[in-house]
Amino acid sequence: MKKRALLSVSDKSNLVEFAQGLDKLGYELISTGGTLKTLKEAGLPALPVSAVTNFDEILDGRVKTLHPFIHAGLLARRDDESHQQQLMERDIHPIDIVVVNLYPFKETIEKAGVTEADAIENIDIGGPTMLRSAAKNFRDVTVVVDPSDYDSVLEQLNGDNSIDFRKQLAAKVFRHTANYDAMIANYFCDITGETDPETYTITYEKVQSLRYGENPHQKAAFYQEPNVKGASIANANQLHGKELSYNNIQDANAALEMVLEFSEPAAVAVKHMNPCGVGIGENISQAYTKAYEADPVSIFGGIVALNREVDEATADQLKDIFLEIVIAPSFSEKALEILTVKPNIRLLETPMDNAGTNPKKVVSVVGGLLVQDRDSGFVTESEITVPTERKPDAKELEELLFAWKVVKHVKSNAIVVAKGDQTIGVGAGQMNRVGAANIAFEQAGEKANGAVMASDAFFPMPDTVEAAAKAGIKAVIQPGGSKRDQDSIDACNQHGITMVFTGMRHFKH
Repeated sequence: MKKRALLSVSDKSNLVEFAQGLDKLGYELISTGGTLKTLKEAGLPALPVSAVTNFDEILDGRVKTLHPFIHAGLLARRDDESHQQQLMERDIHPIDIVVVNLYPFKETIEKAGVTEADAIENIDIGGPTMLRSAAKNFRDVTVVVDPSDYDSVLEQLNGDNSIDFRKQLAAKVFRHTANYDAMIANYFCDITGETDPETYTITYEKVQSLRYGENPHQKAAFYQEPNVKGASIANANQLHGKELSYNNIQDANAALEMVLEFSEPAAVAVKHMNPCGVGIGENISQAYTKAYEADPVSIFGGIVALNREVDEATADQLKDIFLEIVIAPSFSEKALEILTVKPNIRLLETPMDNAGTNPKKVVSVVGGLLVQDRDSGFVTESEITVPTERKPDAKELEELLFAWKVVKHVKSNAIVVAKGDQTIGVGAGQMNRVGAANIAFEQAGEKANGAVMASDAFFPMPDTVEAAAKAGIKAVIQPGGSKRDQDSIDACNQHGITMVFTGMRHFKH
């Protein structure tokens, strides 16, 4: 009995060459729809599926391979006499190879203005069913879902076609169908408004293997959401430089999330996922100058994110120190000429907006996931309250709101000291709040006199205010909400310090 291969693909890359290889090996080809037309036009002797099933395609093609003659041919075990007897009794021909890739559901939902009807019509039913049948019976059936495997499949078919190879192909199929179904599940969550489903089904696609993780003994890889949009390191176009590392990606993401807080020209410098300098200005060169001068020591070997095109003047500044990565919406031709002279600096372009980005943040823990809304919260001038006797003037309020945008992205416990549209001290990740404040004050030095301070959470006692007074801080912004708020308010009044309550906490663990 002649061996049989069933081919039904949306992606027809290298299809004809692969089918020609199967034909030379003596396989009888059966096919459907557009795939059949492509094979016929190439002069290949392919049979329509209807010639196998004796049943025409119906329901506009929704039903064509969903037939016992197809699935019995795929699922029958060759070493089971009962299975083989049942095939003979019903004149069913075994199918030895299945080559299927699926309707372009992902590509469809990525299109602007796609309708629900279009999305639903691109949910493949017959394809995944054939793939799963063939993959389940990998001991007897070779199943191919990825055109990049065509050459290795032909090599195996010309050799021993080992069961280990067929098992690897089957494993790829189940990963592929799981990914496909997860995208459909998430689409339906979106259109039905489900935000807290009983099962959380997510899928990511591999971008690259990494040399190692946080440390050389840890293996790592980088994956992205299937239809990632907006500002994202996964969505970035790398224009220059060596491959990103695990730590590069973490730091770059932190820098990008921070610079997106600002509508005015802004620059953010990051080390170990915390800002070492943030500045805003009338232009991007001025903003970078402020970010650099905020901490010219820590920025060395850091990551810089800019929310405006990198121009020649800014590129001249950036080239003067060692930086791992520069992220921006674009680079001028002259800026690229200047920066690409440095072989190791990574230059990344990404949109500077959050449109379409995933509103959920996912963090792994041993044995589980934590899922929460992204911290997109902020307060406006009209939403704050001022419980102290001294009120902020317009300039102080601008500085306080600037510091509040930054402290949101600093690891808790967090304190940020700012002055003149620039951070001058950052205390990050400390076990107590006054400890974080003292680090920030030490970094700020004499510049702290007359500066403002932001705290990501309330003061449980007045010790942080007392330390701020000694440093010369003139105004403080914090969430409020402590049972002992009045102690901190009294301390501020005693020292003539303004305190602003936001009513919103920004813990970042």
